[in-house]
Amino acid sequence: MKQDSDLRNNLKSIRTRLGMSQQDLANIASVTRQTISGVESGQYAPSVAITLRLAKALGCQVEDLFWLERDLPELEAILAKPIPNSQQLRVSMARVGGQWIAYPLIGKDAFRQDMIPADGESTSLTGTNKVRVKLLDDNLETLHNTVVIAGCAPVISLWARATERWHPQLRVQFNFANSIAALHSLCRGEAHIAGMHLYDPETGEYNTPFVREVLAGREAVLITLGVWEEGLLVKSGNPMGIRTVNDLVQGGATIVNREIGSGSRMLLEQTLQEQQIPFHAVQGFEHLVKNHQDVAQAVVGGIADAGMSTASIATAFGLGFVPLHQSRYDLVILKEYLEEAPVQQLLSTLGHRMVHSQFEILGGYDISKIGEVVATV
Repeated sequence: MKQDSDLRNNLKSIRTRLGMSQQDLANIASVTRQTISGVESGQYAPSVAITLRLAKALGCQVEDLFWLERDLPELEAILAKPIPNSQQLRVSMARVGGQWIAYPLIGKDAFRQDMIPADGESTSLTGTNKVRVKLLDDNLETLHNTVVIAGCAPVISLWARATERWHPQLRVQFNFANSIAALHSLCRGEAHIAGMHLYDPETGEYNTPFVREVLAGREAVLITLGVWEEGLLVKSGNPMGIRTVNDLVQGGATIVNREIGSGSRMLLEQTLQEQQIPFHAVQGFEHLVKNHQDVAQAVVGGIADAGMSTASIATAFGLGFVPLHQSRYDLVILKEYLEEAPVQQLLSTLGHRMVHSQFEILGGYDISKIGEVVATV
């Protein structure tokens, strides 16, 4: 069939993530390599039979591979609260009283702090770290289909929610932890996946040296979620004219810092060391907050003049941003978990347009290599 200008596919991203060449896929699906090349490039719209064979060969649904790109509808809505200037922004939508309401996802409203529904209650301790739990319902299938991710990137929650919309039977539990804490959580068997963004200046590698050290011989793969811009959050308009970490000292700026083990703190320390600036010379270096949102809130509230975080957080809170470094955010997964169906379902959505669109509109992320296996240990 000739090219269909509305037909889109992510055949290549799913194929490469599975480590298959075009010829490998062609052999399994009983088609020619030229067919695979034509479909991936968008020059060839496959028949129903070929579409089904490709989906079966890759172990996914047809909808995971192909979709029609059409103009999306636009709605007129009432803003639930005023917004600064006339900037484009992320919103959530609801129909209330016969009209559409748009809720700006800016500042604290961009993050949820909902009380998490319980699956059960503990009834007694059975050991130093064991407890008996009485479930609140008998839906064991939900518990079996839960993937636990430990990490600090707010986009993990976006990925989780988009995945749950695509796979309603899947549940993703996101436990906040800085990079080192997430890695230790994975090592202790408390999570399926650990998210991290640590740079080793001695080797010039991201994440892998730390994974080797903490996992101590256990086999794992590192899959890229994206590359994000890290730097200093400053007040809107950057009134202090901060351009480098040296300006923090010269201008007498006050910062808030992250806890030991976080990628943001490690980047700040490495940058100060490169500039030969003692840690104690920076006002507020020992004033610790626990996450990216708290850093932003401290700057918004005037508690600090600056703090280390990411470009996407700056945008969400309407703050200025001084870029210092690009960090690769990886997902670390023990090989023993890779064959579990819920984990496979979650990872399969890394190539999905719904996930990509959420990352792209957020800004500050390069997702050109999302889903790629970047290392094995």
